[in-house]
Amino acid sequence: MDSLQTVAYGGSERRRRAPPAREQIAAGDQGETLLGRYRLIEHLGSGGFAAVWRAHDERLDREVALKRIPLPADRDMGRAQREAKATARLSHPAIVALLEAHPGPGEFYLVSELVDGDTLRDLIAEDALCDQDILEIGLALTAALEHAHARGVIHRDVKPQNVLVPARSSSDTTIAKLADFGGASLVGEEALTLTGDVLGTLAYMAPEQSEGLRAGPQADLYSLALLLYEAFTGANPVRGATPAETARRLGQPITPLRRERADLPLTLSDTLGRALDPDPARRGTVAQLHASLEDIAGELAGAPAQKTGGARRAPQQAAPLLSYPRRERSADFGERPRPRWYALPRVCWWASAVGLIGWQLAVGHAGVALLFSAGALPLLALPRRSTPGFLIGALAPAFGFVGLAGACPAVFGQASRWRSRAYLAALGYWWLELAEPLSPHRLWLGVPPDSLSRGAWEGSVQLSAVHIIYPLLGLGVVFGCVLWAGACTVLPWIVRGRSAAVDMVAATLWAGALALGEYRLAHSFTGHSPATTPHGLIVSAIACGILAVGARAIRTPL
Repeated sequence: MDSLQTVAYGGSERRRRAPPAREQIAAGDQGETLLGRYRLIEHLGSGGFAAVWRAHDERLDREVALKRIPLPADRDMGRAQREAKATARLSHPAIVALLEAHPGPGEFYLVSELVDGDTLRDLIAEDALCDQDILEIGLALTAALEHAHARGVIHRDVKPQNVLVPARSSSDTTIAKLADFGGASLVGEEALTLTGDVLGTLAYMAPEQSEGLRAGPQADLYSLALLLYEAFTGANPVRGATPAETARRLGQPITPLRRERADLPLTLSDTLGRALDPDPARRGTVAQLHASLEDIAGELAGAPAQKTGGARRAPQQAAPLLSYPRRERSADFGERPRPRWYALPRVCWWASAVGLIGWQLAVGHAGVALLFSAGALPLLALPRRSTPGFLIGALAPAFGFVGLAGACPAVFGQASRWRSRAYLAALGYWWLELAEPLSPHRLWLGVPPDSLSRGAWEGSVQLSAVHIIYPLLGLGVVFGCVLWAGACTVLPWIVRGRSAAVDMVAATLWAGALALGEYRLAHSFTGHSPATTPHGLIVSAIACGILAVGARAIRTPL
């Protein structure tokens, strides 16, 4: 299945993947004008069926995406015409708009709107979406499919690569757009039957579609539910290591979402489970999925869904950790960016860090500036657009000041995505270790007895690097980050919020195992004396267990 349109409009994928060797010759066409008005600017990508360019429409003075489909002698233009006919029937904010279609000698041209942004596949891989973002994307896509199905168009290739999320800085008013109708079927027309023309993508096909049966609206529903499942969990449950393994999994029962994400509402798991039923007759409809997602989005936001003309206006909500900026939906399913002072690009956080480091240099504390630089380095791992949720990592040294540093994993373990939990835990532990030499009090393990005093190293980059930072690069800190990250990752799967008694026992065992690991770590892989025990270990372990149960009870009533 040709997914070129996605490559053309997706902002990140087009820069990461080089075109196949047979298409490299197209790069020489830059500056060429096609159809008397489209000047080629940038070669965005290529695939098995076409090459896509960013082009400038000289007549209307606008940028467009121009899809150039070669038609060798052994291939007719049926596929290209079908894509043009399918897209021309549609006019919806959540569907990439076709502007023109032009047949030519040996080639076919499709001119579409140019969407600057990322593919959903890239955002899933970067863990750049919060749960509310995913629900908003699901609402946009269900609305797009309802529109398409009402006009007799079945997409047949709904997958993350074919969903575009416009950049926040762009003028687009929708959170997501469905692209690439090259494999669509049109009600009332004969299906394309070219030999070897594979319609759809194996890992996202509905079972009946993979068996060669006619794919109807329920096939798109199945693919969309699978897409949302992947967005919530980070993995497609059908995709195997090989195409053969993927084919064997088609039509098999899928692990319920609640087993992978126990922190999400059970209604969401039930909703996606129904839409993923192997029997099309039991899946329901796209409209039913849309209604369910509206209700669940309201539940996650902490307020009932407000419906206006068939669309939901999302209520105000605090931004989740490391989330992609949300957008507010309008009554016509369009969306506009919601201005938030904290939805800043990563460069803003780097600018703040540089300012802090510059301040220390200005007051003559070059060694402290180097320490702050080491603390800022993990910010490189942040998604391109991040909320200040990562600053929760600063709770580790703050808790350490009152002798409760070991309770931090219970707080970090409340993040909705496992990558966020692991990131926050490792960052918190690293900042805790960096704060030790700056604090007059012992925070966790303290500084080794033979360490220099702060007055001796704070003005020297060399002394700070050799005597403070270098010792922190040993196995002790690495294993500490891994221990906290692992504990925070598994916390929501251990303390599930279904039974108060079970959660208390589970949290006690979890906190006890964590405390034992911290104790063994302090006696095995640090530069401290064998008698050193983490500051407030027992009290922290008790507080850790209480926080784990209490935080889960607040989020899900027991």
